[in-house]
Amino acid sequence: MTNDLPDDDTPLDPAAMLALLEQQQRKVNNDLIAPVPWILLVWGFAWLLGFLALWSMPGGGNPLFEVPPTIAWLTFVALLIVAIVVSAILGSRIGRGVRGASGFSGAVYGLSWTFGSIAAAGIGAGMVRLGMSSDLAGVLFPALYGLVAGLLYLAGATIWRSISQLVLGLWLLLVSTVSVFAGLPHNYLVMGLAGGGAFLVYGIVLFIIRARSRQ
Repeated sequence: MTNDLPDDDTPLDPAAMLALLEQQQRKVNNDLIAPVPWILLVWGFAWLLGFLALWSMPGGGNPLFEVPPTIAWLTFVALLIVAIVVSAILGSRIGRGVRGASGFSGAVYGLSWTFGSIAAAGIGAGMVRLGMSSDLAGVLFPALYGLVAGLLYLAGATIWRSISQLVLGLWLLLVSTVSVFAGLPHNYLVMGLAGGGAFLVYGIVLFIIRARSRQ
């Protein structure tokens, strides 16, 4: 009696081997970027709510309501701190369990959000100490954060060959530049809606992509 089933030593045909490798690669990539959508959403809400709070200060341009300056700035700083901490925690998990260049690149990319944000704050604080006015600081700080985020997404596009990250990075660089020319207080509105909104949209897109890749 013959056995039509292939034994364990029978090699797979090239097409089956290619399909298996592609399936495994998709799983690795899916696991690698699992924290990224959450990082995007956290930063999206932080930018949207934080910058809108600054825009809502007295004389800030919000026609519906006003937020006292102290509360607005405390809200903005608190949201940024939360975003930095969450990014550090989630970023340290990117690439966990993945050895080699992919795991290292993912971990460094995730932690770069924290280091970049701290560096931007330090540069801005140094400029204030050197005598920069509060009006100029109000324009510089948001633009610096947008610059850091845009460059990080360009780096992510290089690492993962992602067109969507390339588009988002270029968009954030454009938004940051436009916000400077918008000046106070409208730069806050530009950064909150165009910048924070971009994070939220991209985060939702990544969730959809990951959900489809599981099917």
